[in-house]
Amino acid sequence: MKKLNVLISFAAATAFAAFPAFAHEGHEGQEGEEVSVRGEVVDMVCYIDHNAYSGTDPKHVDCAKKCINLGLPVGLKADDGKTYLLIGEHKPINSELASLAAKTITVKGKLVSRDGFNMIENVEIVKK
Repeated sequence: MKKLNVLISFAAATAFAAFPAFAHEGHEGQEGEEVSVRGEVVDMVCYIDHNAYSGTDPKHVDCAKKCINLGLPVGLKADDGKTYLLIGEHKPINSELASLAAKTITVKGKLVSRDGFNMIENVEIVKK
């Protein structure tokens, strides 16, 4: 019985260890186009929840910097009227964007959209 428990534990540990590889595979299917987008850096929580960004409230700049530094989602309120979530290569890029809160910048990366939600991944800041 003890041997069976060891085998089951080993099989479970092996399956869970391989899980991140399988989870990442699901991202391969969605192709996005390379884009360059210009707009204002916003913290997504305050923008969505309070409609707060410097375009509507110049006092919001310090709050946006703080929220982005804390790791909250960061986005771009673009000149084309859309809002995009910005991420690096499967990681946040908040540390690079916090000081740019409320500033207009240009980014490039891979555009992916789903259910009306827009995201630019592998973001590279082109112009500050």
